[in-house]
Amino acid sequence: MQIGVIADVHANRPALLAVLEALGPVDHLLCAGDIVGYNPYPAWCVNRAQESMLCVQGNHDRLVDAPEPYRSNQMAYAGLCYAQEQLCENQLRWLDSLPEERTLIDGAIRMVHSHPANRDQYVRPAQFSTLEPHLREEAVLILGHTHMQHTERVGETLVCNPGSVGQPRDGDPRAGYAVIDTESYSVTTHRVTYDIETVQHAIEAADLPSETADRLNAGR
Repeated sequence: MQIGVIADVHANRPALLAVLEALGPVDHLLCAGDIVGYNPYPAWCVNRAQESMLCVQGNHDRLVDAPEPYRSNQMAYAGLCYAQEQLCENQLRWLDSLPEERTLIDGAIRMVHSHPANRDQYVRPAQFSTLEPHLREEAVLILGHTHMQHTERVGETLVCNPGSVGQPRDGDPRAGYAVIDTESYSVTTHRVTYDIETVQHAIEAADLPSETADRLNAGR
């Protein structure tokens, strides 16, 4: 079985379309949260997630209807306020109903958005080894939140951050994703280019912060 894995779409339609095209048909498509935020296509991305993905709730998904905690972060706050305006009630309810954790294949795959025990805590690549006390008997643990693509074996578990679809922060501006092969429980990570300029023009048209557009070129 081939399972596609994405995270941190952040309302970037061109990036998500490029990933879906590169990924091709898979048995399941998993999203480790943060479908909305920052970029200007929240309604389209939520609709696509509702149609075809098994998702967990990211911090932006959770706070889209109550963005005050991000008021000091201009880019995050503006993106959440814009998403709140653009999403319909059904989409807002769906985001609010998403679980913080999912397991698949009798617990062989576990997916969270950030730290598996401490919600919203970043787990950067250099910190993957610190997850060992929080692992169960899963073959693969999926997480996102940092926007940094990395896979590492921790004990008996393969920990995978597929990277961000819509706003990479690991120095590579290409959209990231991963594929799990359940025959061997191996993970391959991938990057794909997309039309960043189109997103930047849409950010400007939506009157979102210019910094949101600028960071896409640098993958930061």
